[in-house]
Amino acid sequence: MSLRNYADPKFLKTFFTPDRYSHDRIPQLDDKVAIVTGANTGIGYATTVALAAHGARVFMACRSETKCNEAISKIREEIKQNYPRSRAAEEGPLLEFLQLDLNDMSATQESAQRFLDMGLPLHILINNGGIGASPFTLSADGIEQMFAVNHLGHFVFTTALLGRLKESQPSRIVVVSSMSHEISVEGGIDLSRMNDESEGNIIRYGRSKLANILFAKALARRLASERVYCNAVHPGIIDTQMASGFYETLGAFKARILRIVTLAMAISKEKGALTSLYCATSPEIESMDFRGSFFIPIANEVNANPLTENVELQEQLWTYSEKLVEEKVKARSL
Repeated sequence: MSLRNYADPKFLKTFFTPDRYSHDRIPQLDDKVAIVTGANTGIGYATTVALAAHGARVFMACRSETKCNEAISKIREEIKQNYPRSRAAEEGPLLEFLQLDLNDMSATQESAQRFLDMGLPLHILINNGGIGASPFTLSADGIEQMFAVNHLGHFVFTTALLGRLKESQPSRIVVVSSMSHEISVEGGIDLSRMNDESEGNIIRYGRSKLANILFAKALARRLASERVYCNAVHPGIIDTQMASGFYETLGAFKARILRIVTLAMAISKEKGALTSLYCATSPEIESMDFRGSFFIPIANEVNANPLTENVELQEQLWTYSEKLVEEKVKARSL
């Protein structure tokens, strides 16, 4: 297992980086259409609040319509309280449910198609949804679940929407990864062991987060001639529901220690959303031509693990993902 940066002073400095973005710097987003996956809770919820408060029409891509509608009601009240002078507060935010199950590639592709059938532009796609380290489970397609949900689901969703993002340019794609991409086996990803139950839960989570960055960089290269800007982010340490998966895998004592450390270092979900919001909305992304970059809180560009720059590894993952999509989605549709 590699923990290269966790003992590196450069990594430790990431806890003391300056805040380079804030909610009051988000531009007005009238006439912008956004999709946020996992939008009904945690960082996705906070991201949605900010986008909607600044005028964007936001599709909340979630599994549960009931939970999404509950979140929409909360967001309406939150915007009235925190953004009282905004048009979103006066007229109501533009929020809509988009059913999305990242655990099922066929369902994910159908979700993207439902959006495309509306004929709307798409200016911002934030791939925020995901699951934390959890016991070994297979997805609906028979693939290790963390890799399936955190990477493959978003691979399917993004590539299905890519034509609309190009039509709507300038547009943004934000891939929410993690500093946990540093936790990996030698070589980063052993695709031949994808469903090997003997690999630890933390290793599998780190692999899925490494895949996020490899995907973002491979996609950014493919979009080099377009005004479609794809970047990856580490949102920071945040005590959200996703963290519960880590606690469950460690046992009671270790989980208690981790929770104490997490709470001591955690930032709010509102602050954790800011790096995604920077990549999604700041004019700097386009003016400074950020493509395939990796950002940590708040809006600081840093170098990810050197493995992420390996173009051969990026392409191996892309080809592997494409093959799985072709096989599984076609098989499920027969």
